[in-house]
Amino acid sequence: MSFTHRVQGSRFELKYVIPEATARGVRDFALSYLVPDPHADPARNCEYSVHSLYLDSRRLELCKATIRGLKDRYKLRIRFYDELDESPCFAEVKRRQNDVILKQRAVLRRASVPRLLAGHWPVPSDIMDASPRGMGALAQFCRLQAMIQAEGQIFVSYLREAYVTPNDDSVRLTFDRRVHGVRYTGSGRLDMTAEPVYPPIRGVILEIKFTNRFPGWMRQLAGHFNLERRSMAKYVACLQAQRVPQLELMAR
Repeated sequence: MSFTHRVQGSRFELKYVIPEATARGVRDFALSYLVPDPHADPARNCEYSVHSLYLDSRRLELCKATIRGLKDRYKLRIRFYDELDESPCFAEVKRRQNDVILKQRAVLRRASVPRLLAGHWPVPSDIMDASPRGMGALAQFCRLQAMIQAEGQIFVSYLREAYVTPNDDSVRLTFDRRVHGVRYTGSGRLDMTAEPVYPPIRGVILEIKFTNRFPGWMRQLAGHFNLERRSMAKYVACLQAQRVPQLELMAR
């Protein structure tokens, strides 16, 4: 029986911004250890589209926590991979505690998104996985949403090329390209109708995610390509590209 890959609930995450030529070299090196993500389309360069509606308070507390580099912070987002009404979407809480990333995720029915964005408490029919774990993840999402009165701020979209370890979830390596933001209209729907804005990201965003010890071959990869870690929050970059007044004042 083949292994079924799942979301890494707890992991370490390293980010880099690299030239396209370096990205191709990193991919060739990594293919000695990894295989294409089963959700990726080989006919599309092992890429797939990722869209996320990020929620935040009116004062953008979550965005500002990232800019300030707080060691204990979180993000709230609704993630989806296409714009079909029958496709599921995912309510996610992504929390950082020092260097560890913790993720909780609930599989939502798309028809439930408007009422959840309006601040209603979840019910079992909102999710496609009516397990205690799924309901717990959605309850935590809604609890944090209510605590800061979070509302939709911006859609963040990109193309993701992804590779994973073949027999477990210990390592995930991704390349993100064409990152752009689309203003959320407040409709309650996951419709990206506004004009996209592209932040000035000069290169490909490489993310290396691992659940335990940093693998030796990854250490060799980082040394061979002279990779230097950097902060790269796509949500923050897209909001800044929109020239949001709250962040303009913060930058002065």
